[in-house]
Amino acid sequence: MYAYENYRKVKALIEERRLNAIAESEARCAEVAMRSEDVRIIDAELRGVGLRLFKAACAGEDITPIKERNQFLFAEKRRALKNMGLSEDYTEVHYTCPDCSDSGFVGTKMCRCFRELLITENIKSSGIGRLIEKQSFDNFELSRYAADKKSYELMKENLEIAKEFAKNPGSPYSTLLFIGDTGTGKTHLSTAIAKAVIERGLEVVYDSVQNIISDFEADRFKSGYGPYEPRADKYLECDLLIVDDLGTEFVNQFTVSCIYNLINTRQNKGLATLISTNLKPRELVSKYEDRIYSRLVGCDSKILVFSGADARIES
Repeated sequence: MYAYENYRKVKALIEERRLNAIAESEARCAEVAMRSEDVRIIDAELRGVGLRLFKAACAGEDITPIKERNQFLFAEKRRALKNMGLSEDYTEVHYTCPDCSDSGFVGTKMCRCFRELLITENIKSSGIGRLIEKQSFDNFELSRYAADKKSYELMKENLEIAKEFAKNPGSPYSTLLFIGDTGTGKTHLSTAIAKAVIERGLEVVYDSVQNIISDFEADRFKSGYGPYEPRADKYLECDLLIVDDLGTEFVNQFTVSCIYNLINTRQNKGLATLISTNLKPRELVSKYEDRIYSRLVGCDSKILVFSGADARIES
């Protein structure tokens, strides 16, 4: 749903670019026509070329002379523009993207300009935009774990698993659980995965467990008056959901129900979910009932334990 909204937004932006480019070209044409009678005469004849070509083709006549005349007129116009101190392509439409002429597509394939704008919009709507600017797989520094060989080997393996998960989110396991203390790299790898998945054109939503539950609560107690757009649907539908700080929420019957529904629904759909928590495994057992815990650590899940000193304190 949210990915489609981003698609519509980008499509509208590119269409606006195209219309602006055409309008600017028309304004330059009008300006030149006011300044040069020669250009006015040339443009008047050029406007009739298409019709003459069509009539000649329908009549089975040779269209070569018409094409040659057309080329001659364009050459004369370029010469006239140059004599006016203007560039030869001054009156032409200058598209932002020459590859697709601001249509967003080259043939039936999405143009690179469309894809780049779509990635940007997906990053903005993911909830992790600013972090993506500075955190990726490329700058995840394993060297900071080198003081402890065990931590280093553990984090090296975590990095490889995270990269593989980003390549094919949802397979072979739909849920990735990051367990570790603050500052051990959970957020950095979460961000790196999000960045890689978004760049593949998939929809990512990143949010704290408190905000997610708050949105479910808003949907549950929404007013019956006036239009209302559901807030929590995105958590159940996106290609990758990243849930931050599991365990910091206040646990009651409603929050437990939300968390269970969220994880269970996404696992049943085969959608990828990444959950990070500062809780130890035994704390997860005591905090959540069996049906949640079994889904967090079950066969459809992969647990990554993070180790090492707090990088936030070190820096």
